[in-house]
Amino acid sequence: MISDGPFIHRLYNPNCYKKYKSFIVYYAAYFTVVACDNNKIIAGNLNPCKAVIVIKTDTMLATIKNYLQRRISAPAVTEKSVVEAYDLWSADYDKQPDNLMLYLDARLFSLLISQINITGKHIADIGCGTGRHWPTLLSKQPADLTGFDVSGGMLSKLNEKYPEAHTNLITDNLFSDIPDESYDVIISTLTVAHIEDIEEAIQAWSRLLKSDGEIIITDFHPHTLAFGGKRTFKHNNAVLAVHNYVHPIYTIKEVLLKNNFSLLSQEEIKIDESMKPFYTKQNALHVYEKYKGFPVIYGIHLKKG
Repeated sequence: MISDGPFIHRLYNPNCYKKYKSFIVYYAAYFTVVACDNNKIIAGNLNPCKAVIVIKTDTMLATIKNYLQRRISAPAVTEKSVVEAYDLWSADYDKQPDNLMLYLDARLFSLLISQINITGKHIADIGCGTGRHWPTLLSKQPADLTGFDVSGGMLSKLNEKYPEAHTNLITDNLFSDIPDESYDVIISTLTVAHIEDIEEAIQAWSRLLKSDGEIIITDFHPHTLAFGGKRTFKHNNAVLAVHNYVHPIYTIKEVLLKNNFSLLSQEEIKIDESMKPFYTKQNALHVYEKYKGFPVIYGIHLKKG
């Protein structure tokens, strides 16, 4: 199968090599690297009966560079698990007027949620955090709104703001205590890259949705994550990063499509000149220059049935 995007793909027909330029081919059976350039295999000996893995050159080089930097030099930030990071971050999470990702997510989510009438609907917010989007959601008068998160600290902050809120602490991907077809709409913003087994999680989300339900997902763009992008925050004068997993967008869509969803819209936002002031305030213009032109956030809207 060949899929678009700068990520690892499985290729079962070696004749397809001729269609792709500037790829590095890794021969799985013998662990030898085969270089492809100018439509020619220039090194290696392939057995056409075996599967190979194709890695796009720019992504492979970026991955190697990031790996070597982590091994050779001291890390600039300390990485924390998702639960530990967000428990620490919860104290100041709502005090970030200059956080670019939150700004862009609000912009993107506003566009996507405008495509759904949620009045009188049952809504699940998976990865709700402190309820960033709850003012928008509640203003549309849903029948009820339930928040799910892995961080008790974030849920505690949400409950301080909304004492009557229905909240659930996520302990696994299965949501076993939630009945099938409980919700009309699921939203999940800036969350999916924190989930290791994303297929298992999305299968469960599909079960929770009614037969004509809709789902909105936004997150840090996997292309930027693959090139070393991080979600960082400051805590006690230290810079901490939240652990992420890189899930290509097409893999998330494929799981949903297999579960009888159809794609209604897909959006992405790239880093451009208008975002430079955010980096200037954070004294991070070097980061801006590195990622200018990169897609930094994406959003998808799908409907079941």
